[in-house]
Amino acid sequence: MPTGPRLLLVGILFWQERNLTVTDIDHRQLGRDSLFLMADLRLDGQDGEHRVRVRNLSAGGMMAEGAVRVVRGTTLNAHLRHIGWVEGVVAWVQDNRFGIAFAEQIDPKLARETVVNQPADDFTPRYIRNAAPQADSTRLRKI
Repeated sequence: MPTGPRLLLVGILFWQERNLTVTDIDHRQLGRDSLFLMADLRLDGQDGEHRVRVRNLSAGGMMAEGAVRVVRGTTLNAHLRHIGWVEGVVAWVQDNRFGIAFAEQIDPKLARETVVNQPADDFTPRYIRNAAPQADSTRLRKI
């Protein structure tokens, strides 16, 4: 059974043989997490990184949105929070959004985990930070 980019190619050929488009197949097999987080992309053959918004994420891929210009079939690496660098291929492009099929499956729930133990000099606004731990009322002394 083909995997990674070969699987993507087989899938594209399957869709082309049957004249199907992405909108024709609304119920795909992999569950998705709709979310809003940022990722960095490294495109093969280009220097530098591009910052994109991740609109949804599944074990097999993600939908990204950003100013970076890609074409279907472009090989890239995406850096996802708590997951690291993931190799993938651009599966489709529509305006400033595009789909990325990962070469290997990931655990999308890891990307949703919150960041813990932020340094005190962090510039995150106070209303976004986790609340300070409450004191144990059984250890408090009445005055």
